[in-house]
Amino acid sequence: MASRVTRGWFLIRPVVNTTAHKGNINATIGAAVTALCIKRTGTIARREHATYAYEDQQQQHPTELDSGTEKRTTQGPRRYWSKAEIKAIYDSPLLQLVFRAAQAHRVTHDPSKVQLCTLMNIKTGGCSEDCSYCSQSARYETSTKASRLLSVEPVLEAARRAKENGSTRFCMGAAWRTATGRPRSFNNILTMVSEIRAMGMEVCTTLGMLTPEEAKQLKEAGLTAYNHNLDTSREYYPEVITTRSYDDRLNTIEAVRSAGISVCSGGILGLGETDNDRVGLIWEVSNFEEHPESFPVNALVPIPGTPMENNPPVPVHTLLRTIATARIVLPETIIRLSAGRQTLNETEQAMCFMAGANAIFTGDAMLTTPCSPWDEDKAMMERWGLSGMRSFEQPGVKAKERARLAEKDTTIATPPHSPSLSEAQASL
Repeated sequence: MASRVTRGWFLIRPVVNTTAHKGNINATIGAAVTALCIKRTGTIARREHATYAYEDQQQQHPTELDSGTEKRTTQGPRRYWSKAEIKAIYDSPLLQLVFRAAQAHRVTHDPSKVQLCTLMNIKTGGCSEDCSYCSQSARYETSTKASRLLSVEPVLEAARRAKENGSTRFCMGAAWRTATGRPRSFNNILTMVSEIRAMGMEVCTTLGMLTPEEAKQLKEAGLTAYNHNLDTSREYYPEVITTRSYDDRLNTIEAVRSAGISVCSGGILGLGETDNDRVGLIWEVSNFEEHPESFPVNALVPIPGTPMENNPPVPVHTLLRTIATARIVLPETIIRLSAGRQTLNETEQAMCFMAGANAIFTGDAMLTTPCSPWDEDKAMMERWGLSGMRSFEQPGVKAKERARLAEKDTTIATPPHSPSLSEAQASL
């Protein structure tokens, strides 16, 4: 362990042997022990990640990254992880993994803050896709019945209610393969986006595949984020869906990113995938042009009538490994504990927060599965010393939204107070 004292700054930084044998877990994630530069005389601490996954943007000397085959130099969140590196993180002893993820989490996020999101199904069922987990597919006999797109006012009323209950992001889902060819419905959605954004909330939609032009229109209407999950690894994906290719999904994600919309993209656990597929999913998003703004981690809720109705429950340790690995590999990304959360007891949810999850869905329902109600979630968060994020508090979102917020003369939320070293240690 090396340390130095310079002009009132104290740095603890572990020295990592990047030439160590690849089988040595510490050579891959041992450096994930948090190093905090704390200005002793200041009220706001400057923090520095000690892992090679992240390097402070203000640092003068970039860090060399050793993948085992080549060295690269970068600043900001590391991209271009190898699957072997991510697998080594995923396979490390669980408590050690959660501990290191908790430390990494405290470098780039306030560990006391959780983003509260509310999801509304604005067009249910009748989807032409064959996603094996989804009751909204027209191919399966389920209790979910097809309906038309809701009119604008009921959606706005739901958004107002969500805001009153503390949610700062409102998400809308429509069961379509694509929005293309539905001009009237798409225009109504643009109105919903614009009106909800005017409430001061972040707005997210999931509408299937998008063209670049549709993405631009959503951006102009005020859309904050677009959800388009990859679901699983490229290798396992054909076992889950055959009507839309993996590259179709990546093309939509690229259209969204190019339009200046934050990308929300993650996956579903419990589809019959292996650990290698979970690693493959994280590897895929870690190699995006930009890391996604948020990474939803869903646990399958088997629905009668779907091909996956008899899939076994996702073990809690699998959920924790996935969240913790994603936190280390995607240090600045919001890790969203999504569908299936209501199956976890309070202690298991707390472990997910410790492992790096910092967003939840709360309210009346998910798209077709249950959701924990606002009152229960707020009581749980109070017991655990957690509070909700403000709208546009996440740095990546704030950067993309700065111009629009400035145009409307809206105050941009300032980052939370960075914890001191003693505060960070006390919270572990």
